[in-house]
Amino acid sequence: MSKGYGPLADRPDRPAVGLEVPHESADLHVTGAALYTQDLAGRTLGTLHAWPVQAPHAHALVTGLRAEAAYEVPGVVQVLTAADVPGLNDAGEKHDEPLFPGEVMYYGHAVCWVLGETLEAARQGAAAVEADYEPLPALITVHDAIAAGSYQGQQRTVSRGDAAAALERAVYRFSGELEIGGQEHFYLETQAALAQVDASGQVFVESSTQHPSETQDIVAHVLGLPAHQVTVQCLRMGGGFGGKEFQPHGLAAVAALGATLTGRPVSLRLNRTQDITMTGKRHPFYAVWEAGFDAGKRLCALRATLTSNGGWSLDLSEPVLARALCHVDNAYWIPDIEVHGRVAKTNRASNTAFRGFGGPQGMIVIEDILGRCAPRLGVAPDELRHRNFYAPGQTTPYGQPVRHAERLEAIWSALTERSDFARRQAGVAAFNAAHPHTKRGLAITPVKFGISFNFTAFNQAGALVHVYKDGSVLINHGGTEMGQGLHIKMIQVAATALGVPMKAVRLAPTRTDKVPNTSATAASSGADLNGGAIKDACDQIRDRLAIVAAGQLGVQPDEARFADGIVTGLGTGRQIAWADLVHEAYHRRVQLWAAGFYRTAGLHWDAERMQGEPFKYFAYGAAAAEVEVDGFTGAYRLRRADIVHDVGDSLSPLVDLGQIEGGFVQGVGWLTCEELLWDETDGPHRGRLNTQAASTYKIPSFSEMPEQFTVHLLEQATESGVVYGSKAVGEPPLMEAFSVREALRQAVGAFGPAGWGVSLAHPSTPEAVYWAVQAARDAARAQVLAGV
Repeated sequence: MSKGYGPLADRPDRPAVGLEVPHESADLHVTGAALYTQDLAGRTLGTLHAWPVQAPHAHALVTGLRAEAAYEVPGVVQVLTAADVPGLNDAGEKHDEPLFPGEVMYYGHAVCWVLGETLEAARQGAAAVEADYEPLPALITVHDAIAAGSYQGQQRTVSRGDAAAALERAVYRFSGELEIGGQEHFYLETQAALAQVDASGQVFVESSTQHPSETQDIVAHVLGLPAHQVTVQCLRMGGGFGGKEFQPHGLAAVAALGATLTGRPVSLRLNRTQDITMTGKRHPFYAVWEAGFDAGKRLCALRATLTSNGGWSLDLSEPVLARALCHVDNAYWIPDIEVHGRVAKTNRASNTAFRGFGGPQGMIVIEDILGRCAPRLGVAPDELRHRNFYAPGQTTPYGQPVRHAERLEAIWSALTERSDFARRQAGVAAFNAAHPHTKRGLAITPVKFGISFNFTAFNQAGALVHVYKDGSVLINHGGTEMGQGLHIKMIQVAATALGVPMKAVRLAPTRTDKVPNTSATAASSGADLNGGAIKDACDQIRDRLAIVAAGQLGVQPDEARFADGIVTGLGTGRQIAWADLVHEAYHRRVQLWAAGFYRTAGLHWDAERMQGEPFKYFAYGAAAAEVEVDGFTGAYRLRRADIVHDVGDSLSPLVDLGQIEGGFVQGVGWLTCEELLWDETDGPHRGRLNTQAASTYKIPSFSEMPEQFTVHLLEQATESGVVYGSKAVGEPPLMEAFSVREALRQAVGAFGPAGWGVSLAHPSTPEAVYWAVQAARDAARAQVLAGV
């Protein structure tokens, strides 16, 4: 890769797309100068602070609510209740989330909010509010819901062929089940909003949100206002990971309601415990399956049922389930398949989007099947995976051609060579033979991940680009920056499209009054959608300027070339500076701004039949991971990880590298150490989340990083029909962490007899690995006692 550069002003003037440049706010992040929503609240005079009154029941009716005592607390200004809502008392996707509930649906549910001059005054006021509850039976686990028949939303099925008949014909047939745990987002910046109302009644909300337009919609209907009276801005987020795609809306509405009633700015920021207990997680899933293999030990049939724990309301559970069903095949051709999906309704905080958006929960099912079945089939796991890859010309179970399927083979081949896989396999076998109490495992797993929103309408974006008289450029787009590097990519796209240096381009905060009706920054589509819209706007401006340049340079408009801040005439040797051209265009009354628009072409999706082509393309990748497991404790270390990943023609290689590394480590966390635990007893704390802080919920740290870690971007991987040939990178790398779980399975299997299939819990914590090692040793002893 080429050299990286420092601040924007110091970078050379050359085409910006493909340069290795740091994040546009990197210096602000590391110095603490970057402003976030709560920083803005601290700079706003007269700001009130909000604190929730949380219910101590998982399920109960609110039979009484008395706020008189709260008003006796010094500094308390207002207690917000359902009676104060002028519009619709709901913040749900399907109007199933009362903002101020009369029925408590999960432990910690906020029944009202207190506004105070200080955060401490609001906290004390909330403690003084008297609430009466009538406890009701609570369903906590997905198994509680299945037993009670408690479901919500639509039940969907993805199918092809006749899975039942294919299972009957299968030479090898296996069945099993898998519990798939959830995951806390644990973004550094918790949920936050700051709302103000101006003298004309316009509501302005600063929100840490991935979807400002939807935040605008929810705030507007809670306040009973048209959308044009509400403006939402997102300056930046301190992490999102999907947790700020839908769940910020109701919190922003509470702040806006408070500002409307009091006439003062209102800040709402959840502390860490509130954030963890009041917001949803990655959906836990429960899967039951039957799989069949033919004589060649290739997958011939799969029949499964996936049940997600949606929590108390739908939120985004239906599209999350749809994506899980569309990814249960991962990278493998399954001729006959039938997979059912349903969303359980339980008394937990409503689960929501999380990086991968159901894809990881679907893909882990097939990876678990192959990992468990390989020893029983007498085939090495890497070989079993390889022989089942999609081939060119094949289609997914929902009918989409798997374009560029040959990249799976190319990535696999490159990775096995770069990771020295064959030699290290032999080394692992030798190590295991020499160490009875410590074992190593080496595994390789692929990724095929569809890019686009399942909901076709979301695959659109807008942008607004201004060129000022001095030649400087301001860009606005509908995507939000949560640390993933979207903004620097958009600066690179604009600079390349206009042919100007990056230092000439500035990016404005995301606002709904600048670019309306935008989609969430999610589904890994932020760069595809917003980059397409920005390029469209820039192309319009450049085409107008080309006409002016043609007259100056004595060429045709299509012979004007824009690069490095200079416009040249093809074959003439004549040139004009960008700033001079802009100055001339202004005096000729040429429009120097443009609204850009992009919609993803070629998508169609029948949600009822679960058939169509919902994705623009597939992102491919693979990872090889090596672990070492202590048989006495179950503790393990990740010795090495190697990744080869397809990002097309990278817009910004350093940013993509960071996304791949970060996504992989976050996936390792979900798979190995992040365990959510609820109180499932019938006592007074039933339904309470017990893992409420970093002291009890283990997120990955430097100790979980691979001791050796290499990432290689697939070469010659241009993707047609996408901005500058690039590919999405946000979500797919997370699933490359399956290699770590499969390496753990192989290490555990080395403690047991040959041909023994390891059943590994999720997450595969050291405790879970310890018990799996004990099961493997028990199986080995049983064979010895049986004389096998």
